[in-house]
Amino acid sequence: MIRLAELPWSEAAAALSGRPFIALLPVGSVEAHGPHLPLATDTILAESMAQAAAARLEAASHVVMLLPSLHYGVTECARDFFGTLSISPATLKGLVADLAVALKRIGCGRLGIANCHLEPEHRRTLRAAAEAATAAGLPTCCPDLVRRIYAERLGDEFRSGACHAGSFEGSMILASRPELVREGARRALPPNPKSLADELAAGRKTFVEAGGLQAYFGQPSAADPAVGRSLIATLGELLAEELLAVASPAGG
Repeated sequence: MIRLAELPWSEAAAALSGRPFIALLPVGSVEAHGPHLPLATDTILAESMAQAAAARLEAASHVVMLLPSLHYGVTECARDFFGTLSISPATLKGLVADLAVALKRIGCGRLGIANCHLEPEHRRTLRAAAEAATAAGLPTCCPDLVRRIYAERLGDEFRSGACHAGSFEGSMILASRPELVREGARRALPPNPKSLADELAAGRKTFVEAGGLQAYFGQPSAADPAVGRSLIATLGELLAEELLAVASPAGG
């Protein structure tokens, strides 16, 4: 895996020039995830997803470039909590579209967007951005994890919709960045079984309105790093599978 931001331009050019490649873009958010997980949780998960996908793609003999992460997204649901930073859908879509143009110019054959921030407007915006990039000549995919065919592979808490900063996300942060978890708080938090997905579908606009008074849903105390490693592998599989199904005129 070629980490673009960590190389001098000359080394990046030597590694990729004339070789069709797949680019991976982790997209996250700066958003409250309870009193126990970092504000960068969604970015950390997107990076883990992209790295797991890269390993699978390289095993299938593809050249993979990991782009610097986009740390900001459409993040209005958590606006009541300090530190949450949101950008507009137009800004997010425009940035991804501009990156796609630049990537196509340097020979990228396919672009995969790794995203674990599931706010509805954020997901809609990334889908629209992927469609626009594809229409502009760079085949692009962004797996929508809430689709049933994907949700069935991501565990009971995820399927329940009560999965913001609960055991689903907590397990993966314990697996990838355990030093960022406030273990005392995590273990002490009572379950919040309200389904954030159902509450948003019913018209609630924020975590507080949906019943997440501490910005979490699910069961944080049940998080398990072994489960987290398995979930990260599954997320990587989902992204790799979509990318391999995308036709690439450049052959990447």
